[in-house]
Amino acid sequence: MQKRIFIAYTGGTIGMRRTPQGYVPESGLDRLLAHMIPPDLAEDMPDYVLHECSHLIDSANLHPRDWYRIADLIASHYHDYDGFVVLHGTDTMAYTASGLSFALPGLTKPVIVTGSQIPLREMRNDARNNLLTALLLAAKDPIPEVCLYFNGRLMRGNRATKLKGEALDAFDSPNYPLLAKVGINIEINRPAILDRTGTEVFQILQPADGQVAVLKVFPGLSAKLLAKVLEPPLRGLILESYGIGAVPIESPGFLATLAAATERGVTIVAISQCIESRVDLRKYAVGTALARTGVLGGFDLTTEAAYAKLNHLLSLNIPTEEVGRNMQRSWCGEFSVPDEPFGRARSLY
Repeated sequence: MQKRIFIAYTGGTIGMRRTPQGYVPESGLDRLLAHMIPPDLAEDMPDYVLHECSHLIDSANLHPRDWYRIADLIASHYHDYDGFVVLHGTDTMAYTASGLSFALPGLTKPVIVTGSQIPLREMRNDARNNLLTALLLAAKDPIPEVCLYFNGRLMRGNRATKLKGEALDAFDSPNYPLLAKVGINIEINRPAILDRTGTEVFQILQPADGQVAVLKVFPGLSAKLLAKVLEPPLRGLILESYGIGAVPIESPGFLATLAAATERGVTIVAISQCIESRVDLRKYAVGTALARTGVLGGFDLTTEAAYAKLNHLLSLNIPTEEVGRNMQRSWCGEFSVPDEPFGRARSLY
């Protein structure tokens, strides 16, 4: 039986048109797709339905509430389709892929986020191959994850990050193997794919508006600036540390400021500025000092996944201690658990 795929067109470069002011989102992608997939080619493609969102956005304008709007759209059509493709802008694509992975726990069907660096309307573009391949991958069974597909690479959505602004291979998964490589053949890396045994428990939430921030540690970062960032109503901070979890512990008042914030209930998670790295707060004295303030180690979480997950947990309005425990518990393979084989990460549910 031919698979049925739901395409959610949210905006982004893939459907943009050129104007004197630059590229802008444009409606009417269904007409372009009809031209792009002629009847003789359509025979080899899954059946699909395109849903064009009423407000198409440049992904630079994305807000966490948009993750949940997309998740709600998927949830409302979940039982009618075999897979889902989300067309999205590249700037915040990894944030949305991460956000969807936490909003759709227990997912048993593929949700593939993709887009392009060059609009489909341009004669030379990467949009066509990305979209067609995402459709084919969404019809593959089983890939029960939120994924990000770009330029021949299928990645776990909450492991992907954008590394290049003006290249077709813009995304990579630096701390986890690719789920599939696409060349002449489609090579699925089955051991790397999540092993799902539970049921879907989707969580469409109201995001914690303005209550989570990201701060990159830099030479000269003062306790005064840190304290300003940590002021209420902030409830969570992703702290991009050096290396495997180093911060300037000799900076006057720095550790005391962090300790005061965690004491009053702010959840602070240390991740690494390094693209390929894993935070370990036990290895160096600067790390153990950081841990004593109540800061949590974020393992090898990407910035996008850490931000999306902390937003999601705070939006659940659960106790601070439970937020902390769940930040260090893998929900859907978002970080590497020591001594755990690929594909064995379990959902919280």
